[in-house]
Amino acid sequence: MKLFLDSPLSWLGYAYATAVGLAWGALWSTGKIRRENGLFIFTGMPSWTFGRGGSCVGACYLTDHNVTPDVLEHEAVHRVQWRRYGMAFPLLYLFAGRNPLRNRFEIEAGLEKGGYVRK
Repeated sequence: MKLFLDSPLSWLGYAYATAVGLAWGALWSTGKIRRENGLFIFTGMPSWTFGRGGSCVGACYLTDHNVTPDVLEHEAVHRVQWRRYGMAFPLLYLFAGRNPLRNRFEIEAGLEKGGYVRK
């Protein structure tokens, strides 16, 4: 199992996802692009280019304007999850379910900080 978690193989998947996120963000972002908490943050994205309030792809956070400090802290946890699981992360996330209240990755990232529950 170590072959797939926090390994050179997972890092390659993370690097690939980051490259895809950088290309997608550079193509569609119309807002400010910055780096914070290890994330490349692309704003001004059309709503159809990301899920929910924003999407983390590797080390890239893609959103229209959802960039509060709490949300960015939440997304930084997703960046670490991408690093740990690599390209297995999207599949694991899918199997964890669309309901963020039961999705273990959203719970780990913080439901409050992600805006899924009230403080």
